[in-house]
Amino acid sequence: MAGFRHRAPALVDIAMVAHPAVTLLIDLSEGEGLVYDTPGRHERGSVVVGLLPGNLRASGRGLGECLQIRLEPAAAAAVLGASTELSGTVVSLEDVWGRDAGRAEDKLRAAASWDERFTIAVEILGRRLGARPPVDPEVAYAWRRTLTSRGRVRVDGLADQVGWSRKRLWSRFRSQLGITPKRAAQLVRFDHAAHLLATGHAPASVATGSGYVDQSHLHREVKAFTGLTPTAVAVAPWLAIDDVAWPASSPTRSPGTGGERIPDLH
Repeated sequence: MAGFRHRAPALVDIAMVAHPAVTLLIDLSEGEGLVYDTPGRHERGSVVVGLLPGNLRASGRGLGECLQIRLEPAAAAAVLGASTELSGTVVSLEDVWGRDAGRAEDKLRAAASWDERFTIAVEILGRRLGARPPVDPEVAYAWRRTLTSRGRVRVDGLADQVGWSRKRLWSRFRSQLGITPKRAAQLVRFDHAAHLLATGHAPASVATGSGYVDQSHLHREVKAFTGLTPTAVAVAPWLAIDDVAWPASSPTRSPGTGGERIPDLH
């Protein structure tokens, strides 16, 4: 969870980098707010960004504030109830939550501090999390195993570990999380590589350390996920919101809530 404040008289335009999470971006701006663009789709205000959103850009100008919440796909399926439909796109939060979206925005906007906003957000998500059935334990395990292995798993091995056939795991994983196990592994592996690039590692060493066949393989995967080269991803402003730039020891982190208070973006 992270809070952003921007004060920019000129237009701010940022390419969003794919992440192995479903992302809620709650616009708390009083003015024009933020705009999100993908090929063939244009959204304004609070949105939900599904897995694999493709070429997605966020833009805005003037004074604005935004609360970002990242949800693991298993949690997102319970909180949002629309994981399959959300994969590969960005949709208005109102389309997913209905009137509750506006109520959440108003409550968060009225909060006196980011710490209070983080607490309110946790309460809102907690209520919604308990209102829907969770994903299958086997699916949740397969996702966590993919994440902890940094994408270096085989679907057959995961199926054996949960006691399912490969076909059943593939089907249930896809229907509940909106992504296939193989594509999930590719996304997690890319995310690990992107953060290594952001910390200054050379593409060749990143390719070797992340499980790619060679540097060309890394280049193709990065290009497929972001439309950018590994060199461009390494300096992408979007990665500055992660622990690469704001480690757990940072004084800007709000303890106990998982939140981060990010300095103003000018």
